[in-house]
Amino acid sequence: MERAVVQITLFGLLLAFVTTLPNKDDWDIYSFHINSTVTSRYATTVITSRVVNRMDESKEIEFLVRIPKNAFISKFRMSIDGQMYDGVVNAKEQAQQQYTEAVSRGQSAGIVSSVGRTLEEFKTSVTLAAHNKVTFELTYEELLKRKLGKYELQIHARPMQPVKDFKIDVYIHEKAGINFMEVKGGLSTKALANAITKTQTDKQAWLYFYPTEDQQKICDSCGEDGMNGDLVIVYDVKRDTSLGDIEVSDGYFVHHFAPSSLPRIPKNAVFLIDQSGSMHGRKIEQTRTALIHILNDLAEDDYFGLITFDGNIFHWRRELVQATKGNVDSAKDFARNIQDRGSTNINKAVLEGARMLNAQPREGSASILILLTDGDPTSGVTDPKTIQSNVRKAIAKKFPLYCLGFGFDVNFEFLEKMSLQNSGVARRIYQDSDAALQLKGFYEEVATPLLTDVTMIYIGGTNLTQTNFSQYYNGSEIVVAGQITDNDIDSFVPQVVAISSKRRVTFADTNATMESTGTVSDSHIQRVWAYLTVKQLLDQELLLSGPEKEKVKTDALELSLKYSFVTPLTSMVVTKPLGENTEVLHKPKEGQAPQQNWQVPPPSLSHTSSNPVFGRMRSSGVGAVPGFGAGRRAGVGAVPGAAGESGAVGQYHLHFGPLGMTMLHKYTSAMFRYHYDDNYHLHSRRIISGHVDPFPSLMKYGAVAHKKPIRVPPHRFLIKTENQSLPLCFDINRDVRLKLLHHPSGELSMNGELDSLRYGGFKRIVIHFETNKSVDVKIDGITVKDGHDVKFYTGNDHITVGSVTVIKRDKEVDVTAGDTRIVILLHQQNRKHLLWPVVRQQPPDSNAEGILALKPVAYEEVQQTRSTKLRIKDQEIDVVSAGAADYSIPFPPILECWLMSAESALQRPLDDFSVAEL
Repeated sequence: MERAVVQITLFGLLLAFVTTLPNKDDWDIYSFHINSTVTSRYATTVITSRVVNRMDESKEIEFLVRIPKNAFISKFRMSIDGQMYDGVVNAKEQAQQQYTEAVSRGQSAGIVSSVGRTLEEFKTSVTLAAHNKVTFELTYEELLKRKLGKYELQIHARPMQPVKDFKIDVYIHEKAGINFMEVKGGLSTKALANAITKTQTDKQAWLYFYPTEDQQKICDSCGEDGMNGDLVIVYDVKRDTSLGDIEVSDGYFVHHFAPSSLPRIPKNAVFLIDQSGSMHGRKIEQTRTALIHILNDLAEDDYFGLITFDGNIFHWRRELVQATKGNVDSAKDFARNIQDRGSTNINKAVLEGARMLNAQPREGSASILILLTDGDPTSGVTDPKTIQSNVRKAIAKKFPLYCLGFGFDVNFEFLEKMSLQNSGVARRIYQDSDAALQLKGFYEEVATPLLTDVTMIYIGGTNLTQTNFSQYYNGSEIVVAGQITDNDIDSFVPQVVAISSKRRVTFADTNATMESTGTVSDSHIQRVWAYLTVKQLLDQELLLSGPEKEKVKTDALELSLKYSFVTPLTSMVVTKPLGENTEVLHKPKEGQAPQQNWQVPPPSLSHTSSNPVFGRMRSSGVGAVPGFGAGRRAGVGAVPGAAGESGAVGQYHLHFGPLGMTMLHKYTSAMFRYHYDDNYHLHSRRIISGHVDPFPSLMKYGAVAHKKPIRVPPHRFLIKTENQSLPLCFDINRDVRLKLLHHPSGELSMNGELDSLRYGGFKRIVIHFETNKSVDVKIDGITVKDGHDVKFYTGNDHITVGSVTVIKRDKEVDVTAGDTRIVILLHQQNRKHLLWPVVRQQPPDSNAEGILALKPVAYEEVQQTRSTKLRIKDQEIDVVSAGAADYSIPFPPILECWLMSAESALQRPLDDFSVAEL
């Protein structure tokens, strides 16, 4: 009897906020439960929070939970004074219509989802009457994916205050049997040992975690704010047959196939490593470290190749070689000397890797191709569709391609599609301190192939999920679900055929009986099938086009609606009591920025007196200023008419008595709650979404808010700093043409013309290079001048001018000239567009000048009683804490910064950075 280690991880995070600092006399989370039921690796988790308002006045309570990216929300409800308010899943277009209707009725609406490294957020809020109670309940579902011999479901508990009734319950039911169960994680400490209870039978296990209020303060990362840590459950599953674990119910089946007593298959691996200039610094260092570890893990009967690439490709060896100690040591020396430089020729690198694998086919081996890149193709063939077509022809379904995208500059959808077309997967590598471990961890998942050409056969089965798999790796699992024709279990025969090393093998169990699960699990097996089917249809949609794409999209939408899954094709409409917000929950795609930070406008005091939140300004409002607008999408605390109106961005005119200064709410995109009296005096503020308050000095100087919208400083710039947490920022309030980047050789220069929008951007950017050549970028297109030849481009194009490559995409223009790469981002706010240039790469010894060539600044903060000063180069400068959008990334966050005059920030007159002509 064999066993497979299973580790479960459940993410559940609840935060509750009100308008003032948390005070147990104001409000109380008196019950917080996480209940997770895991049946045959399918986890259904319910997070329930019960909150009471202990004040004599209404308070706004916010409920926020984080769930795994692979999960689908399937239910949400609020219960207030015996009345239920349920979220309803609709097609995205229908949900948007309900959203628009809510706005037209005087209600506000908000996008309430966001993306983190492994999590998505669900957030909603409700105004609770004095001494009243509210219950929030969220349900989400996820099929746990086996990696490295375990499933992960991690309980992350952080209620933000000790809770009297705090419970985490986990129930595990595995028909195959449970060998053992243990508990790990930061909450499994000696101090909390008696709060954990475990019970286990042959096929079932229970875990209870019930810490007291005092215990919730004493774990390693706990304190007066209560519990903050992880609980991890690890258990083993018995495996009796090589065919795996099959369950049937009510005409549906699910098959878990994970044989482990198989000999490993020697592999042929080619590693393609991006060494372009954008990999400079920490990324290239972490890549070297990970690659050396991976090379050490190669078995001696493996064969491997190593290619680095920028605009060209560089071989360690031109053909595959055996992983002998001498060859591995030589490859490690090569890896240690990888240097960043040049552009990015992905097409040439992948085709060469495929050639190496095709040139040396070894019977009884498994081949894999692994690509690591941090950017888009910028040299050679750069059109994504052409590259994908070339790669598909070169690989010809012979081996999988795995694409690792390093950071967020990479076109992840391009990599994802290219991987799926070639039986692989794409994975994002995050630019964190553990990036080398992420790279090594991914390799370990595919390091030990056990089977190739796996075909799952189900006689008497229909409507099957994916049944063909190029390879099966040790520690992973293949899961197939489907329907049984006419529910005839007697005629249902499962079988698996695959290649193990040099022989064909068949997995079958002629004595197996298809045991039907009980009534309780009837819908469970069906929902596993629906979950898998929707996931795979969404992958197919990415690969298809035309009528086939629409058919797959329609099928995925119908299933999502039938099973109430919040997917990229559906949204959940959260309806609330009369007079409150109607909110729309979207399922974001990988790589999307947190939406609530940039699509939720702030409250305005100038549009209507009928607004229930701001009518007399006694209640609290929730506001956020977008980095870019979604046009007509209003947000939590927004008022009717505010969204999408020209000039109505909902800013406050705030006077500071003692200093006589003006601070502008426009630049605040984090979520805050402000409390006013009848005369619009600001009494208190409260950060409600974990962001930084750009105006910490409001309370110090007694700000007064007026109803008058004002013209704001149109352009705000950020300057990075050395080792300080806050950057510097400054405003440019006049019409000026700016020197953005001038190389001393004169071979490349870039200038920009500021627009007249109050949102702070450029309307025109011109790049000059070589002799009489230029790229002129405007909102409506690109003009390329090559001597007397002038061409205008408006579509997505790949343009070559001499040695310069220009790639125009929907939201950016990518220009590569030698060792310099410039990306001009196209941002949108309230249906108006602006340009923003970013230098992604330039020679490390460059002495370039211009706004974009400014070096990081070092400063010392000098504390004063009435104001703050910074000391820069022995000069003390008055500053004010403010906020600025970081337009250098596609989804700009709002950063807190020290605001000062342009001359102080630049340490030179602004005129030194101006030009007479573009």
